[in-house]
Amino acid sequence: MTLEPILSAGSATQIHLATISAAFVIGSWMMIRPKGTRPHRALGMTYIALMTVSAVSTFWVRGIAHGGFSFLHLLSAFVLVALPFAWIMARRGRVQIHRFIMIGVYAGGIWIAGLLTLLPGRVLSKAVFGF
Repeated sequence: MTLEPILSAGSATQIHLATISAAFVIGSWMMIRPKGTRPHRALGMTYIALMTVSAVSTFWVRGIAHGGFSFLHLLSAFVLVALPFAWIMARRGRVQIHRFIMIGVYAGGIWIAGLLTLLPGRVLSKAVFGF
């Protein structure tokens, strides 16, 4: 493992990696902790902020489509629409809808997209596997 590919990547990639890493830790913690508590709400707002910055930063990361947008940018657009909707649903007491959306953002926006970063040629794949 080497940090060289990450350190030599653009600032958008570095911002994305930093925010998504923090969101992964918070999101994982939120999945196992009690819901509706003060810490849940505070961490939830932090998670939303991190995921928003992470999703926005992807629009400057264009490694897959040779400089253009890729299918992963659709996931970023989904996250940017889903997060405020999930927050509104929580505020209105629509907890089941909120939970469904947040699990979708966590699973799709972090796990699925994260696994795709391990494909050969991607920055994280180069850092972890060397290819």
